[in-house]
Amino acid sequence: MFLKGKTAIVTGSTSGIGLAMARALAVKGATIVINGFGDAEAIERERSNLAILNGGEARYDPADMTKPDEIAAMVDRTAEEFGAVDIIVNNAGIQHVAPIEDFPVDTFNAIIAINMASAWHMMRAAVPHMKKRGWGRIISTASAHSLVASPNKSAYVMAKHAIAGLTKTVALETATHGITVNCISPGYVWTPLVEQQIPDTMSSRGMTREQVMNDVLLAAQPTKEFVTAEQVAAFTLYLCREDAKAITGANISMDGGWTAA
Repeated sequence: MFLKGKTAIVTGSTSGIGLAMARALAVKGATIVINGFGDAEAIERERSNLAILNGGEARYDPADMTKPDEIAAMVDRTAEEFGAVDIIVNNAGIQHVAPIEDFPVDTFNAIIAINMASAWHMMRAAVPHMKKRGWGRIISTASAHSLVASPNKSAYVMAKHAIAGLTKTVALETATHGITVNCISPGYVWTPLVEQQIPDTMSSRGMTREQVMNDVLLAAQPTKEFVTAEQVAAFTLYLCREDAKAITGANISMDGGWTAA
C-alpha cells in the first residue's frame, strides 16, 4: 500500500485503460477520483469497488474534458476534499477516422480538446498543488501514434505527438520539485471499444474475425498480440514508485515492437 495517503485523478476512467489504471492505483492505497462518461449506475458500481480496493475513498467527478473551467474545478475540488493532488493520469480520449478533406471540423476540435488540451489544463491546475507538497506524478496515455503516423487519423496523431512534447516540456519545468512527468505509448490495447469494432470491420471488409485482428488491428505489431489494459496500468503504477523518480520526460513505448521498425 505504498500509495496510502496519496490522491490520484484519472481522466477517462469509467472503463477501459483508465479504469484499469484507477484499480491498480487503488490496490496500492491511493484515494481515487475517476472521471468520464457512461451509465450512472455502472459508474457508481466502479466507484464503490475502488473504495473497497483502497480501503478508503473514491469519488466520481463529472468534469467535461472539453471545458477548461470544469477541469480546473475538478482539480481544486479534489485538493480541497482530500488535501492534495499527488497523481494525475491524463487518459481521456476519443477517435475518428477519415481523410483530412472529409474530416468534420467539430470532430477535429473535440479530439484536440479531449486528447490534447485537457492534459495541458490538468497539468496547469495540478502542478501548483504538487509543488506545495514537493512530490507529484503526472502520467499521460499517449499512443504509438505519438511516434509514428497512420493515414486518416490526422487529429489523433497530431494530438498524441503533442502529448509527447508537452510531457518533455513540463518535465523540465518541474524537475527540481520532486515531480515526474511521463507518457506511455501503447499500441493496440484490447478493450471493449476495440472488441466492438470487430464485427463491423468483418462485415465491411468481408473478413473473418481472425483476419481482422491479425491483418487490420495487429498489422503493425510484430508480436501479433494486443497490449492489455492491465499491462499499461502496471507500468503506470511503477512510474509512481520512488524507484522511478529518475524517469521524467520519457515517452515509453508498449507496442509489441510497432515503433521498433
